Amino acid sequence: MIWLFSDIFATFFLGSFVSLVTIINPPSAIPLFNSLSADLDDDETERLARRGPLYAFAILTVSLFAGSLILNTFGISHAALRVAGGIVVALLGHEMLFRREQRRGDPAVERPHNPAFFPLALPGISGPGTIAVVIGISTEIQELGGWGGVAIASIATVAAMALTCVLSWLTLRSARQISNRLGRSGIEAMTRLMGFLLICIGVQFIASGIRSFVSGI
Repeated sequence: MIWLFSDIFATFFLGSFVSLVTIINPPSAIPLFNSLSADLDDDETERLARRGPLYAFAILTVSLFAGSLILNTFGISHAALRVAGGIVVALLGHEMLFRREQRRGDPAVERPHNPAFFPLALPGISGPGTIAVVIGISTEIQELGGWGGVAIASIATVAAMALTCVLSWLTLRSARQISNRLGRSGIEAMTRLMGFLLICIGVQFIASGIRSFVSGI
């Protein structure tokens, strides 16, 4: 029994962590963060870098535990969610992989009242694709059956989300130094690599949803 729970924890922790890191792609938020923090002092910049990932973690946690309730309310099956989420993720990956580099510089970002929540946390860190992935993971957790397996998988997923948000915080607090070291071309190359991996994750979600449809017929 302990071996089974350990296997469930490892599977969901690693799977969730790889999926979230790939789709969030922490360095991709650096241009947005630099724009939002351009007129802030060091203390305010550190506060912004800390609050953004905290808000993102809250959004992902709500998506994980309320995802099934939302699906049941609208009568959406788990298989349909996986297929739809896979399509969204694959399209986002395609956009990241084949998008053209903006050579005139990033447009100025209008600073809202609470930039840590919008646009940094949503959609900068936890965008629609990220939320779709988390809800898709929640459907896989619900299909485990038994409270023990569901609890272990949920803890593993929350731990993966927390670690991902910590990585986002570490990236944002060093955003200016990373920008100077990587440069535009380095960030662009990393973004395209993450885009290709996102396409693979999206295809995997679609295949999983189709299998669930077929098995339910």
